[in-house]
Amino acid sequence: MSIKYTIDGVEVIAEPSDTILTSATRAGIEIPTLCFDKRTAIYGACGVCLVEVEGVPKLLRACSARPQEGYVVHLHSERVDRARKTALELLLSDHTGDCRGPCKLNCPAMTDCQKYVGEIREGRYKDAVSTVYEAFPLPASIGRVCPHPCEDACRRKMVEEPISIAFLKAFAADKIEADGDPYVVQCEPDTGKRVAIIGGGPAGLTAAYFLRRYGHAVTIFDQQPKMGGMLRYGIPEYRLPKAVLDREIQIIADAGVEMVNGVKLGRDIQFDALRAEYDAVLLAMGAWRSMNMRVPGEDLAGVHGGIDFLERLGLGERPTLGERVAVCGGGNTAMDCCRTAVRLGAKEVYVVYRRTRAEMPAADIEIEEAEEEGVTFKFLTNPIEFYGEDGHVTGMKLQVMELGEPDASGRRRPVPVEGATEDIPVDDVLMAIGQGADCAGAVAEELLTQRGTIACDEMTFRTAFDNVFAAGDVTNRGAGIAIQAIAEAQKAALCINNFLEGDEVRAQVPYFVTQEKTPEDFEDEPKQKREKMPGLTPEERRDNFEPIYFGFTEEQAQREASRCLECGCHDYYDCRLIKFANRFNVEPERFAGEMHDREDVPVVSEVIVHDPDKCVLCGLCYRTCDQVVGKTFLGLYNRGFSTVVNPMVPEEARTFCASCLKCVEACPTGAMRSFPAVERVTQLV
Repeated sequence: MSIKYTIDGVEVIAEPSDTILTSATRAGIEIPTLCFDKRTAIYGACGVCLVEVEGVPKLLRACSARPQEGYVVHLHSERVDRARKTALELLLSDHTGDCRGPCKLNCPAMTDCQKYVGEIREGRYKDAVSTVYEAFPLPASIGRVCPHPCEDACRRKMVEEPISIAFLKAFAADKIEADGDPYVVQCEPDTGKRVAIIGGGPAGLTAAYFLRRYGHAVTIFDQQPKMGGMLRYGIPEYRLPKAVLDREIQIIADAGVEMVNGVKLGRDIQFDALRAEYDAVLLAMGAWRSMNMRVPGEDLAGVHGGIDFLERLGLGERPTLGERVAVCGGGNTAMDCCRTAVRLGAKEVYVVYRRTRAEMPAADIEIEEAEEEGVTFKFLTNPIEFYGEDGHVTGMKLQVMELGEPDASGRRRPVPVEGATEDIPVDDVLMAIGQGADCAGAVAEELLTQRGTIACDEMTFRTAFDNVFAAGDVTNRGAGIAIQAIAEAQKAALCINNFLEGDEVRAQVPYFVTQEKTPEDFEDEPKQKREKMPGLTPEERRDNFEPIYFGFTEEQAQREASRCLECGCHDYYDCRLIKFANRFNVEPERFAGEMHDREDVPVVSEVIVHDPDKCVLCGLCYRTCDQVVGKTFLGLYNRGFSTVVNPMVPEEARTFCASCLKCVEACPTGAMRSFPAVERVTQLV
């Protein structure tokens, strides 16, 4: 006789042999569980499938509890969610591994570097580009100019050198374009909602791309003649050919994004009018004002802002410089300025930086190439005066510095060496010490911080006005690298979409399991040199703005991609443990204590290995082997905290397991892994 009861108000019909979980599953209702499989006997190991039944004092495990006529079951209540969260936290407190590779975790935009590098290794270039587009557009452009924090975290450097992740991204995008198979943006059906974006730089373009994908009508307004922002007007042609940037902007335009240039907020369009006309507004104007040094003489002719100088170059001008040029600053903008000065004919180019080379924020390759092109670096010096004749700068006085105690950034603070100064003659000075936003008169004053940036919530990107959001260099923290602005825009677009759909306006920070590695962990990894990017010699590049790199060949790209250690979990997208961990906002550090660290990786057969430190002892692997397949190749060894899944490998398993793999399919956490070749298993073990 059938049993009728309800789960969260939905009527469910169960048979006498059913549990709450089996009948709910048949009715299309999901109850979280890690250890249940309808093909195996009830086990009840994970404690995640708890439910609350009205009138029953204790929580029930849905996998074993039988429904009764008239039961009123609740899947979500404060009590249930708290219990599930605790169960998950206990499991995670002794679960080690890498949910995602450190490359992805160190990318502000959370690009799945490991995935697209693997796709390039396999020759699947269109898939690789699609993977990048899941995180942001502009892969060919960003691949050329990003200072690649992903590579800073790459564990391959513990073997020899990090993988050339950024150049591989650019390679894949260039390759599909050359093959006549460019990426095409897929958009949801039109929603009827309209969004205005102020600023067509990396943040504005990224937000427009995602919002258009969500199905909204998007218009970008930008003050410059062309879209691209700092990618066009702040990065020289030799680093980022504008034809590459144009090609990628066109992909976004072809998706249906309207682009309006030569329009400035506060001059040609008004803030209040935009708020009234559009359902949402995103402020992404960037930071276009060069910061002053506040030293005597900086108002002399010949003392230029670094951003202003590069902008003029991007607008098609060829600024005239004298033979002796000094650049103040140590970031990538300073490197662009000094290397551009060389190309414009300056005979002596100095970079003045108040710390040492080790503290320079510029990318190492930029510093090295600047040195190759003849730039002289004057470390531990700081301008204290510019002086000149007839209103034009002719020299600068430098204060000699030394490093003191660390400051808030962790870098040692430069302090003056009393009485130690130096004078150098100069014809022009480029100040590249930072950049700021200039929003005065463009937006309502209540939106501005004391620094002149737009104040917005860091999790919702909302400003003081409900339908106005902000992202990128114009926001709270100020200017940063392009991928940081892109990351903010990616999240802001999600928040805007949620706002337009009436959902919670918030970007969630995902939970990941991570682990530390040392060079000793990779002692047996074969050495393989990083591929050298072919390009112009220093002599060939000093007097022109031709692109300095030619790009990887297909053979180089695949060799470079093959160096990946594949750190992230192979089973991440199917892992139920991490899925539920994020759903219930786990905090496993509440149960911090002893964790296993088993060095041996048991070989189940020639094609299967088991990672006991990822295992949550759900029992699905050995129960599937026994109850579904009818074999006993797996079992448990030890008791309590030391229990592990133990391979019991008769000769039969060596051939049988290769065609079965059902234990791998059943594993909810990726602890069981199959390999196509004995050689790879041998490397792991």
